[in-house]
Amino acid sequence: MGIFKTKKNKRYSYTPRFYKSERSPFEIKHKFDDHRVTIEKTNLKGKFTNAIDDFKTNPNSLANKRVFIIILILIFVFLWIIDFDLSIFF
Repeated sequence: MGIFKTKKNKRYSYTPRFYKSERSPFEIKHKFDDHRVTIEKTNLKGKFTNAIDDFKTNPNSLANKRVFIIILILIFVFLWIIDFDLSIFF
């Protein structure tokens, strides 16, 4: 009867007329996927390890230092906003 079955989508074998490339024009891919290591689908520990390795092997060490300084400033601003007593560290 087909009352409870969902309707299937139709598939067409369409190829664009003026497309000249080896890849499929319908493949959705980010332009930086070839350069990233952290894009792989692994568990959380694997993603974290890949991100740390990518951070360590970055040839632009000035950017790494800048990111680290920005993170420290944001942490101190957050602690200042919530009135955290920083005197316990000194």
